[in-house]
Amino acid sequence: MRGVIMYGHGDVRVEDRERPSLVKPTDAILRVTASCICGSDLWPYRGIEKQAGPTPMGHEYVGVVEEVGSDVRTVKPGDFVVGSFFASDNTCEICASGYQTHCVQREAAASTGAQSEYLRVPLADGTLVATPGVPDDDLVPSLLAASDVLGTGWFAAVAAEAGPGKTVAVVGDGAVGLLGILAARQLGAERVIAMSRHADRQDLAREFGATDIVEERGDEGVARIKELTDGLGAHSTIEAVGTQESMLQAIRATRAGGHVGYVGVTHDVSLPGMELFFSGVHLHGGPAPVRRFLPDLIDLIWRREIDPGKVFDLTLPLDRAAEGYTAMDERRAIKVLLTPPTAG
Repeated sequence: MRGVIMYGHGDVRVEDRERPSLVKPTDAILRVTASCICGSDLWPYRGIEKQAGPTPMGHEYVGVVEEVGSDVRTVKPGDFVVGSFFASDNTCEICASGYQTHCVQREAAASTGAQSEYLRVPLADGTLVATPGVPDDDLVPSLLAASDVLGTGWFAAVAAEAGPGKTVAVVGDGAVGLLGILAARQLGAERVIAMSRHADRQDLAREFGATDIVEERGDEGVARIKELTDGLGAHSTIEAVGTQESMLQAIRATRAGGHVGYVGVTHDVSLPGMELFFSGVHLHGGPAPVRRFLPDLIDLIWRREIDPGKVFDLTLPLDRAAEGYTAMDERRAIKVLLTPPTAG
């Protein structure tokens, strides 16, 4: 099969690789219908996150079940499925509390790399969710978004306690931040402030439900949020970047007693203890338990009540994945969808 391998800083190649096979009786093998490039994939691409060696890439996926292990009961060959980026049993006490990303049996759901033609998914019963039928082609991008960025944006909004009567600020205008806007509005937020400097992303933010746009960053961005909220700050803030600046901007833009939902993969973030102590702000986040939300998100997409697939503004065949990495790195694309050779 063909699959994406990252060799190091700026070095992405698509190569012939061995097709994965069942390893455990709880595994499933998928024929990948669509995968994509994540903003978190750019950390090693930019050399910020170090790699031990050549690495199969991709953790977002939808596809058709080709084969299942003898212990798999909830999906079968021929099912179209959506999965999350961590495999979980979905039965342990931690999973039952809604934190499948911390399952006692947790492992990478795409260790063989989802940016490929085929994928082995462990703990298939707890990780994969079948759609009601084979989706129309136009639904595939939105179902793919549900496998990570929509679920992550949704968790960020839930962690920030977005809801009716709330003003929500969103730090980060990548796919997760934009879908955090969509989630906040779906959860009933009255006002959503998108922090963005890019016209195309501002347009999509408004389409997803943003009521205000703030272009300033850092202290100026915080001051603008305070200005829009009678000097108090937002009730709820979504942090979807993962840098020192973005995290402090999120905390400082939130009113006392408010909530910050942080889902940006953090790099070199250090919080000043005394400032945090006196901020009165709640912090909650981390790797999103996408599996918790998948059934409801699939239902919303299937009924065409939401269209999160609009975050994909560039589609490329798998063999041109390197172009997709470059486009996202240079911010010429919000998110790149990859179609494997078997998908045309």
